[in-house]
Amino acid sequence: MKIKQKEFEQVLEDLKALAAQMGAKVRFERGDFKGGYCIIKENKVIVLNKLSNVHRKVVTLAAALYELGIDDIYLTPRMREIIEELSESL
Repeated sequence: MKIKQKEFEQVLEDLKALAAQMGAKVRFERGDFKGGYCIIKENKVIVLNKLSNVHRKVVTLAAALYELGIDDIYLTPRMREIIEELSESL
């Protein structure tokens, strides 16, 4: 599966919407970190580095959603493939 460069922005938006559906808040912060999933005061939070390129943001968000668990959630076959494949690339 190959994501075209121009598709990454839309995939990022789709992944952010999925995170919200799963009850996780996506935050974009500056710092010296890659990002990922964490729990802050019982809230699910996915932190992405604001300074990363869109490809890195998509990969990090996909891996975080995979970690949260996508087995019991309806996803289009393409989104499921994107999340599973990108989460393996970390």
